[in-house]
Amino acid sequence: MEITERSPLTLTVVVASNREGRFGPVIADWFLAHAGQHTDFTVDVVDLADPGNDLPTALSRDPAPDVRDRLARISPRLAAADAFVVLTPEYNHSFPASLKNLIDWHYTEWQAKPVGFVSYGGVSGGLRAVEQLRQVFAELHAVTVRDTVSFHNAFGHFDEDGRHKDPTAPDAAAKTMLDQLSWWAHALRDAKSVRPYAS
Repeated sequence: MEITERSPLTLTVVVASNREGRFGPVIADWFLAHAGQHTDFTVDVVDLADPGNDLPTALSRDPAPDVRDRLARISPRLAAADAFVVLTPEYNHSFPASLKNLIDWHYTEWQAKPVGFVSYGGVSGGLRAVEQLRQVFAELHAVTVRDTVSFHNAFGHFDEDGRHKDPTAPDAAAKTMLDQLSWWAHALRDAKSVRPYAS
């Protein structure tokens, strides 16, 4: 099929935290409202708190049947993505184990695709987790976009209904990141339609 600029891109948003009492859904709802308004994307959400997406920490070349069943549900969704946004908190200067599991169970699904980040946390806003993730995704031949969306001391920025109290700056940051993802996703998808990526 010929790819044109009007062909929709599939943006897969990975909600990384599976922690009990997590703040992630507030951030995710805010971001998904922005992603859903971007005309270049159709959005798929992979929430790692969903029990069906729970993968074991022990990797295997011959997974048990229940693990194969979970991979059969999640791997095709990652493979179908043209771009990713990883929505992550920062735990102890790093990112959640649930996210590392998802990443490590896959390889070609990430290759030659752009990755953006929405992070949240305390004073650092999750940026230390993002810096580590950039190195991980580089090893997987993914392209991370420069601009991120970061919420420093995230709990204080949203009201009890999940609305951002002062949305001007984060709204602009989300638009910039999504525009960069769109450019890279179109460019990489078009390139792969002409010449398969060689890792």
